[in-house]
Amino acid sequence: MIMHTPDYLSETHNVYKQAAETPDVGLCCTTSPIWQLPGLDIPEKMQQMNYGCGMTVHPRDLVNDPSILYVGVGGGMELLQFAYFSRSEGSIIGVDSVPEMLQTCSENLALASASNSWFDRSFVELKQGSALSLPVADNTIDVAAQNCLFNIFREQDLQVALNEMYRVLKPHGRLVMSDPISESPMSEELRNNNKLRALCLSGALPLQTYLDCITRAGFGTVEVRAKRPYRVLAPSHYPTKELVIIESVEVAAIKDPMPTDGPCIFTGKAAVYFGSEEYFDDNNGHVLMYNQPLQVCDKTAGALADLGRQDILVTESTYFYDGGGCC
Repeated sequence: MIMHTPDYLSETHNVYKQAAETPDVGLCCTTSPIWQLPGLDIPEKMQQMNYGCGMTVHPRDLVNDPSILYVGVGGGMELLQFAYFSRSEGSIIGVDSVPEMLQTCSENLALASASNSWFDRSFVELKQGSALSLPVADNTIDVAAQNCLFNIFREQDLQVALNEMYRVLKPHGRLVMSDPISESPMSEELRNNNKLRALCLSGALPLQTYLDCITRAGFGTVEVRAKRPYRVLAPSHYPTKELVIIESVEVAAIKDPMPTDGPCIFTGKAAVYFGSEEYFDDNNGHVLMYNQPLQVCDKTAGALADLGRQDILVTESTYFYDGGGCC
């Protein structure tokens, strides 16, 4: 499928063409530390081109030599980190629409080959292509990822990109993402500023809207793994009358079948039973052991709260979920 690139993305192309030719350390404000793993040496230029807002490389996602797709390659740092866990020829595909970024990424991977004896350049295949029309076959990828790319898209195009990720993932495969979000109202002038959109500032959506786009693509399970401060847009510096607070969110969307009663979205809620019995069984697949917190999806949290029991505590969202939940 060949898709016309929306006009507003031409500014994005220019920004990242320049960022490929001259590393821009201040382009993004990554909110997670760079992985320091045994035997992993990340070239300095890769670190300078760390154009993301969070972390998408998680060991728990990378078991059994997965096939990996990374969209928006940047300087190649995350491709190298993914290769640390998946060391076979062609196991990792990097896709980018900017030829200059692909060229710089390839050069950086060559630097990494020189300083990492375990890394073979054949592990990573680079392809030119758009997130809106991925050059990847259906149902072939175990783990797909993107870091601070999808927020550049307008909501209609974001939906297309998410649908594409869903298409290429195998059943039960996972999409790991980090993007800016914002609950603050944004002026139309801010929203329509293509330069600020390209800089990952004016495209931030409210979290619920972002999650709705993900589940609309078909993902039956969604994990909100982290939410942190990212940027502040003040009226003295940006076209806005009100202070705009932007956060970064890290999410994993799993290509599980969609439950009949809607997706399971984990935002860090937990349920604790402290009654007189050894456990509480809701007869819907959830057993709460006495005084042992159980991570629950928002749907289950709501159902337990609706019971009106005085011996079950349901906590608020922490926006940090690290597994071990009810589904």
